[in-house]
Amino acid sequence: MGADFSRLKRERHPIPADVRTALEQGGLMAAYKLRPAYQQNDYIGWIMGAVRPATRQKRLKQMLDELKRGGVYMNMKWTPR
Repeated sequence: MGADFSRLKRERHPIPADVRTALEQGGLMAAYKLRPAYQQNDYIGWIMGAVRPATRQKRLKQMLDELKRGGVYMNMKWTPR
């Protein structure tokens, strides 16, 4: 079962090809899809909002690291329901 985006009030951000590739190559797509819709959308919007390529890469790395560790969302403790 995928995340429910129907209640999302913010603009929905599609996953860019390079982010999708990073998730797939890191074996983290399942962990990403288990996150709530707002987290998936926030991660993508945050990554895509970076102006500099170095900042974008840093944000992508942070997302991947948080998905690997679990229990963390945007450097905050997060407990799934």
